[in-house]
Amino acid sequence: MNRKTISILALALLTTACAGEQNTEGLVARVDEYTLTVDAAVDLLVDEERLAADAGVVEALADLWVDYTLLAEATAKDSTYGMLDFEPLVLRQAQQMMVFQLRDSVIQVDTFVTEDELRARYEAEEPALELRARHIMFQLPIGSTPLQRDSVVTALSDVRVRILAGESFETLAQQLSQDPGTAFNGGDLGLFGRGDMVAPFEEAVLALQPGDISDVVETPMGLHIIRLDERRVRGFEDAAPLYRRQVQSRMVQEAESIFVSGLYDQAGPEIVDGALDIVRELAGNPGASLSGRAARRPMIEWDAGAVTVGDLRTVMQLESPTLPLQLAEGDDEQLSEFLRSLARRDLLIRAAESEGLRPARDSIDAMISEAAGQLREAARVLGFFDLDQAPGEDLEVAIARAVEEALIDNLSGATRVVPLGLVGFQLQEDRSTGFFESGLGQVVLNVAQLRAARQLSPVEDAFAIPTLPDSSGR
Repeated sequence: MNRKTISILALALLTTACAGEQNTEGLVARVDEYTLTVDAAVDLLVDEERLAADAGVVEALADLWVDYTLLAEATAKDSTYGMLDFEPLVLRQAQQMMVFQLRDSVIQVDTFVTEDELRARYEAEEPALELRARHIMFQLPIGSTPLQRDSVVTALSDVRVRILAGESFETLAQQLSQDPGTAFNGGDLGLFGRGDMVAPFEEAVLALQPGDISDVVETPMGLHIIRLDERRVRGFEDAAPLYRRQVQSRMVQEAESIFVSGLYDQAGPEIVDGALDIVRELAGNPGASLSGRAARRPMIEWDAGAVTVGDLRTVMQLESPTLPLQLAEGDDEQLSEFLRSLARRDLLIRAAESEGLRPARDSIDAMISEAAGQLREAARVLGFFDLDQAPGEDLEVAIARAVEEALIDNLSGATRVVPLGLVGFQLQEDRSTGFFESGLGQVVLNVAQLRAARQLSPVEDAFAIPTLPDSSGR
């Protein structure tokens, strides 16, 4: 999109609320006096053809527009973010520190392994592998719906088809991958071994032969297509140092598992009737407002404690953006294990507290300061500091223009999407926000029609893949 149109579109993104009921015709979303219009959303999406013209993509754009609008306004009003409560954001980090201290103090493991024992283990197991692969990653929108996920899967599948048709994996990774750590290097992940990647990614790589390209693979980081470049086996002498560390790590993990199982078995948590239905319902709307009584309702409980609906909502808001979708699609056993895992986490935290391992207040304050600094840096990258406000121009217009610029950069791949998580939910409190189904549908229709009617430019036409005649010459 030509940036000369930004000032015009910024005005389209903003209207001032009038007295009485606001007319929502032609709107996709609203935050108080700010509005995202159908025309503005179409202009943002129409040229980004790697994004499918469907409701999921438009919903993701609208969600991001709401978050960015709220963040830009909050930054303009108070760049220290005094209106936010950062303590829930750092609580997980503090609890993790407590549990690590508990592990180090109560779990004592003899990890000494002789050379003969190590060689015997190595020969009894699969030989160690060294793998080298590249990937192209697309992030899932925050709080993805099934339609949004399907849209991203389709877009990434289209990239895979282009590669199979002869386009360069490395070039497309540089242009399209949303993993900033590898995109510049053509998606190269370097050499890695077993256990270095998350399970779904590792399983997909191990199923490939050099040169193969995977189907779309989902991990907590996003969606990937993977090409295996190299696969080699190391001899024992070469593998021994790394293998020894892996064996020792497994020994520690086994001891930890025994300790955690002991805590769980002693407490005997029970999943409450109806809890799985609540998980699915909350997964569909993790930002739902809860009364105090509803938030305190137990999901899995034991004599000394429980995991409540409020705890579950916080986990959904803090964890990976894909978690609500995974829970919404999970079967009963998967959801039950998820609740059991939350109970195990809570029992570990309680055990750490009973050992007096609660973090000092100054440590919590330091984490809060770091979290606020990270949010300020995100706002800076998005362009929400030092707004380009013309003399006499309303602040709201400058904010709308900055939000649009941030969205343009995100959609083009120039900058990465900044997930706000719990911050976004906090910023929405006591604000009037809304999404309009008719507007969403109109954007989908308009984008599809404009793309279908558009002809390739001479430059685009020169790079189009020609249609080959069939065997009969037709």
